[in-house]
Amino acid sequence: MDWMLMPLRRYAEFSGRSRRKEYWMFALLNVLIALFVGLVTLVMAVSVSSESAMMVVVTPVLILWFLLSLVFIIPGLAVTIRRLHDIDKSGWTILLALIPLVGPIVLLVFYCTEGTPGPNRFGPDPKAGELGNPVTA
Repeated sequence: MDWMLMPLRRYAEFSGRSRRKEYWMFALLNVLIALFVGLVTLVMAVSVSSESAMMVVVTPVLILWFLLSLVFIIPGLAVTIRRLHDIDKSGWTILLALIPLVGPIVLLVFYCTEGTPGPNRFGPDPKAGELGNPVTA
């Protein structure tokens, strides 16, 4: 759970490096929240009989989901940029997502790639000092 919440503690920190575990656990947290909100919305929509009552019941849930999305966009962007820094790529590499089809696939490969061992131009290795991972100077 600590890995899921780490990007929220480093809310708007765009410098430094983030390892794969931090990035993917935050992505998992986003998926779990989206599934929960979707399930709550579906249950509430099915439980009402008329269309106007459904809008009254579902609208607050959708507003909550929208507000959560706004809260999570900055830490999501920050952890993504730090993840790119870990593989020694500029944060501007995230703009590859604008290239249809190919860009997101390339970024997915980058997100899954192991980080640069030892320090790089963006900071020290986030895995440095862990058991079984020697610190390289």
